[in-house]
Amino acid sequence: MGMSNNSWEIIHIRGKPPVPTDQQPTVNVIASVIDPKCANTLVRKLNQIAPLENLRHVKRVRKKCLEGETQLSVILCLAEDDIKLDTMPKDVLQLVNSCQLSAFTTKVCKSAATSKDEWEEQCKLWPTSFHPPTYNIEGIAGFSAEDSKLVFSFIKFALELARSHSDGVVNAAVIVDPSVNRVIASACDGIYSWQAPRDENSKEMPSLQHVEPLGSNLFANGSSSSVQLHINGSPCDLKKNTAVSCLHPQQWSQQQLSSLSCYWHPLRHAAMVAIEDSAARDRHLYPGTEHYYEKTVPVDLLQSSTMGSPAKKQKTNATKVMDSEIAPADHLCSQSTRPYLCTGYDIYLAWEPCIMCAMALVHQRIRRVFYAFPNLNAGALGSVQRLQGEKSLNHHYAVFRVMTPDEILDGVGASL
Repeated sequence: MGMSNNSWEIIHIRGKPPVPTDQQPTVNVIASVIDPKCANTLVRKLNQIAPLENLRHVKRVRKKCLEGETQLSVILCLAEDDIKLDTMPKDVLQLVNSCQLSAFTTKVCKSAATSKDEWEEQCKLWPTSFHPPTYNIEGIAGFSAEDSKLVFSFIKFALELARSHSDGVVNAAVIVDPSVNRVIASACDGIYSWQAPRDENSKEMPSLQHVEPLGSNLFANGSSSSVQLHINGSPCDLKKNTAVSCLHPQQWSQQQLSSLSCYWHPLRHAAMVAIEDSAARDRHLYPGTEHYYEKTVPVDLLQSSTMGSPAKKQKTNATKVMDSEIAPADHLCSQSTRPYLCTGYDIYLAWEPCIMCAMALVHQRIRRVFYAFPNLNAGALGSVQRLQGEKSLNHHYAVFRVMTPDEILDGVGASL
């Protein structure tokens, strides 16, 4: 059992693991104090003969104020492993001699800072540049009291959903449209927890298309200020978590069919089922638009939040659905207002998702991922991998872990 927690807290999980400010890797460089009047000439010359190709985040010149006077120091070049001044490149050595510079060795940080705290610590050694994430996702810089309350309500909903499953502890996923603070879809793990009829004369299992996963709440209604919990059955003890699919993604292969009425599917993790339910909801609200979207919204034309990539035009208006109720047939929204996949939505999970689920959320254009418990076995968003920091992906979402008070948990994740 871990340390007790008596308050709510939202922690941003960055794309790269945080480095303690006193343990950031450094490299040795050769520098020299220079006359401010010669600064521009020296910097231009050094950039030609000794460019700092792998240290672009490091500023070439350091400015200090000593006893009321400005002192400038410039990085001449990288230092060799033996850190001897006479190992400087020939061109740099000639420049040092011609300008009568007094060279010395010092350290600079090897990698660019990923946070303001890291940057401030780096500047204690030598000035560096800090560039915050170029994508603007609410929550990275903190949450307001009102937004925090909504996050806590939705994560509590996910925990209650995980607690309600008849098979014991499972993962739960809740997809939310943050523009109206409404639940779009919610689901539990459905790998091998359903019962399905089987024809005794047939040797094949029934089609998965016709199976309704347990714990699924396709058209759950939310509220702009709070979340209404609609849980079937009484909560069960959540101290056991062997059935959580993302914690044990290979466990399904070790199971044996003990009954002709029980079977499983390895891909039906909670997040995958919730995504399927969200798509089913769209098909119900916008019938006849599948063919239209296949032609007019190719994946490569979608606007993504990739860091540094320009926005791309979309051929359709991806306005979000304002009502999760099933609309009458004569009032169904037009194809121009159908949302594309889960673009702009948030997802709340009891447990940190595995690689498969995390990648599915990338493809769905999820905006933010919240989870309550880390997945030390197969977590893809902080515990084992950090998929949200993979630069090669064409979409990036923000990831947050929600620390919950002990009285809310009531045994959830106690064995983690």
